[in-house]
Amino acid sequence: MDITRETVLKTLSDLGLPGGGTLVSRDLIRALRVEDGTISFVIEAESADAARSLAPAQAQAEAALKALPGVSRVQIVMTAHGGAKPAAPSLKVGGHPTPHQGGPKRVSGIDRIIAIGSGKGGVGKSTVSSNLAVALARQGRRVGLLDADIYGPSQPRMMGVNKRPASPDGKTIIPLQAHGVTVMSIGFMLKEDEAVIWRGPMLMGALQQLIEQVQWGELDVLLIDLPPGTGDIQLTLAQRFALTGAVVVSTPQDVAMLDARKALDMFGKLKVPVLGLIENMSTYVCPNCGHEAHLFGHGGVAAEAQKMGVPFLGELPLDLETRLAGDAGTPIAAGAGAMSDAYARLARRMVEGGMA
Repeated sequence: MDITRETVLKTLSDLGLPGGGTLVSRDLIRALRVEDGTISFVIEAESADAARSLAPAQAQAEAALKALPGVSRVQIVMTAHGGAKPAAPSLKVGGHPTPHQGGPKRVSGIDRIIAIGSGKGGVGKSTVSSNLAVALARQGRRVGLLDADIYGPSQPRMMGVNKRPASPDGKTIIPLQAHGVTVMSIGFMLKEDEAVIWRGPMLMGALQQLIEQVQWGELDVLLIDLPPGTGDIQLTLAQRFALTGAVVVSTPQDVAMLDARKALDMFGKLKVPVLGLIENMSTYVCPNCGHEAHLFGHGGVAAEAQKMGVPFLGELPLDLETRLAGDAGTPIAAGAGAMSDAYARLARRMVEGGMA
């Protein structure tokens, strides 16, 4: 019997904790890995006292997991971070990147890295990124989501997580979990209304840390939500890390497509394969009368994909519930309904096409 993350989480969800809840429901599990019969993870307690009270639960979890067929070893580490749960004091994100020699390199433990980009802001790229990550996780993929928009991180709000990540040694960063997705963002290190005022080298250093110092674990795919445009982040990412490819999101209106073509040209010059295009806000259906309107035009992205000879991955409508779900921190793809089904089809198309 093959042990999966889902099996481990289900087993832990059946073990109650003192005071109520479980290790899973109270979001105490970090860096979960399941590989070759070995299960390992960190229990992140809020304080030393909480860690002591969780010691019996740690022993109970270890016994329950060892009893599963196919499990040969269980490693559970307990960490505590004092009263306020900060990361280690020496952890600092931002600074000049370390020297890099040679071509793009692979990231250990991650099978595929897909950059999700757009030529301009406001086309819903971050919304697509969060929902696609959740939809892929619901397809059984091990998914990571990196918010690489350093100046305007939005994934903490969209994924409904706002805790500061733990750092046991001041260097390693343990990412957060939400809706079955491993998530990391510079926004976790900041107050929600705090601005990042950095020059290019600090941006590049932060991106390097958010990829290389994060304990991503074993992932089938890491989605990287890029900032708009064709600047430092995109260039650093493509030059330092081996990308499987890129997905470009655009609305169908002409002005958006002008900038989307620039993003496509950038990926071409950086030798990053374009895996496909997505037309967001493709149509609007009135919830009262059912009338369908094309507020931003229609079909422009599909026509561009055909012209370039790249896959057209699908259309996504302009939808109020999608916006409300993102603002509430529960992506629409995590629920049920027409929009969830639309993202499920998109995720299935990528899985069946070998992209994710």
